[in-house]
Amino acid sequence: MTRAIALHLAVLALLFAAQFILPPYHHTNIARIMVLAVFAMGYNIAFGYTGLLSLGHALFFATGLYATGLGIELWGLPAAPALVLGLLAGGAIAAATGVLALRTGGVSFMIVTLMFAQAGYLTILYFGSYTRGDEGFVIARAARSLGPLDLSSDTPRYFAALILFALGLLANLALVRSRLGRAMVAMRENEERSRMLGYNPFKVKLTALVISGLYAGAAGAAYGVLFGYVGASFAAIQYSIMPLLYVLLGGAGTTLGPFLGALLMFYLIDLSSGVTTAHLFVVGAALLVLVLFAPKGILGWLRDRGAKWLP
Repeated sequence: MTRAIALHLAVLALLFAAQFILPPYHHTNIARIMVLAVFAMGYNIAFGYTGLLSLGHALFFATGLYATGLGIELWGLPAAPALVLGLLAGGAIAAATGVLALRTGGVSFMIVTLMFAQAGYLTILYFGSYTRGDEGFVIARAARSLGPLDLSSDTPRYFAALILFALGLLANLALVRSRLGRAMVAMRENEERSRMLGYNPFKVKLTALVISGLYAGAAGAAYGVLFGYVGASFAAIQYSIMPLLYVLLGGAGTTLGPFLGALLMFYLIDLSSGVTTAHLFVVGAALLVLVLFAPKGILGWLRDRGAKWLP
């Protein structure tokens, strides 16, 4: 446990120090990656730890994004309460989705969550007079501040992303070490045996999905405020596949896997975009390779080879 805590603090210290040496382009990229890693952490709670293969997490991310963006744009909310609204909205939609979707399991659960996400995407397009549909809208710079901090500026934005990432990472570590975390893993390993031991599978899985939705909602809300854009593309199927890809690449069921996967995949897409416009082909190819040849990801592979202290 001491090694695990030290590793997580070392990663956070490295990211803190990186703020002072990164060139502007990578400075913004790492801030974006930290926010996307929080999204992937939420997905990992549902999939990596609880075994819930979802293709609907774009709905939770977009809910947080739009709740915050529309709260600022239409209702004039300051950034702080708008961010809280986005977080809570993501959790609430995850709860509503879970109550219905968890009546199924396995492939059926995956399909139902995909349907919910697609319904959310179409709803955004239908109410285009408010949401601006695929075109989206820009959050005014003046509204993107927390007290004296202008979150549209590089340094405050980076530190805001780092704080969000640090809170999400440490909370994730505490969760997986808790009794609930052990129950989540029990659901993934053998649901029937867990039921015999006195666990309530529906309650445990719903709780995990709600926590997952809170993470996704927080990431979506932060993305809108920090980068100033809200659009329907964030509710598309691509944003349900991306966190799955991050988790598979970094290591499902590991606390640092989502960040490592987001970091590597972000730059893989960034580099391939400079060569071809078909960067989604790279995403699909990477997903295929991971599923067929490296299902446990990088950190899962290391843990199987002796790094048992990797949480």
